[in-house]
Formats: sequence, C-alpha cells, structure tokens
Amino acid sequence: MKNTLGRLRIKIFADGANVEIMKRAYREGFVKGFTTNPTLMKKAGVTDYKAFAREALSEIKKLPISFEVFSDDFAGMETEALEIASWAPNVYVKIPITDTSGEPAIALIKKLSAKGLQLNITAITTLEQVRAAADALSADSRSVVSVFAGRVADTGRDPVPHMAEALRMIAKKPNIELLWASPRELLNIFQADACGCHIITVSDDILKKNPMAGMDLGELSLETVKMFHRDAVSSGFKIV
Repeated sequence: MKNTLGRLRIKIFADGANVEIMKRAYREGFVKGFTTNPTLMKKAGVTDYKAFAREALSEIKKLPISFEVFSDDFAGMETEALEIASWAPNVYVKIPITDTSGEPAIALIKKLSAKGLQLNITAITTLEQVRAAADALSADSRSVVSVFAGRVADTGRDPVPHMAEALRMIAKKPNIELLWASPRELLNIFQADACGCHIITVSDDILKKNPMAGMDLGELSLETVKMFHRDAVSSGFKIV
C-alpha cells in the first residue's frame, strides 16, 4: 500500500467523523490531514460537536483538520467560524460556497480570509465557483478549495478535465490548495494525482482498499474466482 501510494505527490486526507478511526489513522502516519462534515457526523452518531472536536484535537495536533460551520445565515457563519478557528492552530474552517438558498458566500469568505483564518471552501462543483472562491481568498492565508469531483462524476461528466481547469484557476495564489472531494473509488486517487490536485479526501471504506493498489490483475482474477466458489459452497447452492 504505502510503496504504491507513497510514490504519489498528492496528500491523502481521511474523511470521516469516527474519532477512534481518526486517531488510529493519525498514529499510523499514512494520511496527511483530516476532514469532517455534518453528514458524516450524523452518520457516526456525533451528538456534541464541540466535544467531538476537542477529542479529535486532543491527539491530532500536527496535521490539518477541517470543521464546518452549521449556520445558514452569513452572520451566524462568521460567528461560528471565529469560534472554530480558535480551537487549535491546525484547524481549517469549512465554509460552504453558498447558503441553502444559493446565495454565494463570497463576501464572508473574503472577510474571514482577510482576517487570517485558514479556510476550506466546500461543496463546490462549478468552475465559476472555483474562480469566485480563488478571487475572494487572501494571498496571505492558507486555504483549501474543495471541488466535489465525485458528485461531478455522478452527473455523467468526466471530473479530470474539470479538476485540471480548477487547478489552473487557483494557480495565481500558491497558498491555495485544490482538494478532490467525494472520491468514489481507489482509482480516483491516481486520477487526482495525475491532474495535479494537491489533496484528496478518502473515506475509511476506500482506505481499506489501499492494499489493492498495484495488485497483479491475474492474482486479482484468481482471488475473485476463489471468493465466488467459497460463497457458493457456504450457501449450499445446488444446480444438479
């Protein structure tokens, strides 16, 4: 796993909200950062946001970790962003590119970035949103632009040229990193690396597939045949 993926330039961030899995990934030293979001927290059964963050930050001290604002009004987002940013020096504040009515968060992004907050602009899908976010982000503050390439692919569009163009758009500000969000398969890590993305978020389910990276295809075929035979025998199936 490490020998194959370790040759890639891209940084792999663990995406999830299970604190024990996050701590284990941090100790193993393979991932280079962490991201969370409200949906992942709900799925993981998180009920106290601050307690969850405090527990994660009690061990994850030297890698970037992103926490998202919850408010749907920009004044509330600003208050929450300032609070989240105060939790630790390695924290990035996730700001959605719009509110739920579709109103762009550009003015807020510009204001927070000018204050020096480390931001992760999330839920981006269009190149117009990439351009607007890049223009709003300060050249003096470290930032991440998260493009949901997996969701783009879900619409039947090839995300690779999309991400390559996004990378070109942010190139004028070297402090901004492009993040390939919502990958669907292990292949996406290699695609993201090939097109020059700085970061890719990877769920635990995809991380578990990492030992397959570079696997001999003949060996994979034989393993598949053995799996089918094992499951047929254990199921007690009969044909004749």
